[in-house]
Amino acid sequence: MKKIIYTLIGLLTFSVSNAQELETLINEALTNNPEIQKFEFQYSIASEKVNEVNTIPNTEFGVGYFVSEPETRTGAQRFKVSAKQMLPWFGTIASRENYVSSLADAKYEDIVIAKRKLMASVSQSYYNLYSNKAKQEVLSENIKLLETYETLALTSVEVGKASVVDVLRLQMRQNEMQQIKDVLSQQFLAEQTNFNKLLSRKNDTAVSVVDSLMMPSEDFEFTSKNLALHPELLKFDKFYKSVEQSELLNQKESSPMIGFGLDYINVSERPDMSFLDNGKDIVMPMVSVSIPIFNKKYKSQTKQNKLQQQEITAQKQERLNTLETLLSKAINERISTRISYETQTKNLKQAKDAEDILIKSYETGTIDFNDVLDIQELQLKFQMNQIESIKGYYVQSTIINYLIQ
Repeated sequence: MKKIIYTLIGLLTFSVSNAQELETLINEALTNNPEIQKFEFQYSIASEKVNEVNTIPNTEFGVGYFVSEPETRTGAQRFKVSAKQMLPWFGTIASRENYVSSLADAKYEDIVIAKRKLMASVSQSYYNLYSNKAKQEVLSENIKLLETYETLALTSVEVGKASVVDVLRLQMRQNEMQQIKDVLSQQFLAEQTNFNKLLSRKNDTAVSVVDSLMMPSEDFEFTSKNLALHPELLKFDKFYKSVEQSELLNQKESSPMIGFGLDYINVSERPDMSFLDNGKDIVMPMVSVSIPIFNKKYKSQTKQNKLQQQEITAQKQERLNTLETLLSKAINERISTRISYETQTKNLKQAKDAEDILIKSYETGTIDFNDVLDIQELQLKFQMNQIESIKGYYVQSTIINYLIQ
């Protein structure tokens, strides 16, 4: 589990303190998340059942009183006390323990799966918060830039080189950007609530995210062979093993049961006679055998176990196909985000070059504020896309880590 955390943290190319912060947040989520606690309790209950099945059938005691005392040679029988203990066939109790232990092992995988999913959810929510915050900062920068252009436009209006309409268009564009920023601010609060719930914290707890994320120079190495060891698949293997243990138990339970008992009969003395065994009590040890002659139940259980094993094999293959598809999609999506990032970087550089040309044009008095708005809109688009590409890269990396680490 720690290996997965360190791999996720290793993806982040910001300061050490921020990386440690995300690791701390993930550990906090793993400690406080109620779903994980639920699975841990279920595993503890399943493990405790081993003690429950480590038992033998109840000892039977019986007491009988002879209403009409039967006479025997040594005297009349007054009452009878009996005890009987049935014992399962050799190895039956051990088979029960093995079966219950195998179910507990399968239940443990639920904890591992839940932890992996939680780590991925926390990381993805963190990246969503970063993306939202970064977009708000970009919008703030562009609003300031438009304010600078507005000042230039007002100056141009005074000297008759620009129209008041140009100033109004610049102001309307600022209003639009402010609107987008306000909407993002509300979305940030909603995502912050989601993040805090993953950590089992109060909704309004402030979340501090990293100031900047960079596209890694190269992708981290991994092997798709690790997919076969994914806990979602290992759970099917353990279920398969539990069915094997169930069949072994079924075979043991179809065997006879052996019983040992003891009867004690109290005999009263005959008053009219005197002999050696007069009034001697009766003690009778007993051995019994319980044989399941009609064993159709056990044959049916054997058939059900075979069918269940085939079902588990099919389910595992189905899930493996799904995970392989998710892995392939995540890998291709991550490649696409890198391509998109590189393209947006080139476009952004060209947009800035165009912006510099416009600024120089102002010095000659030939600035066109329509071109200013067009370039600014393109620049904002490229910046937003660049942020989305970075976020997408880390989100897809989180999915890959969930599948193969």
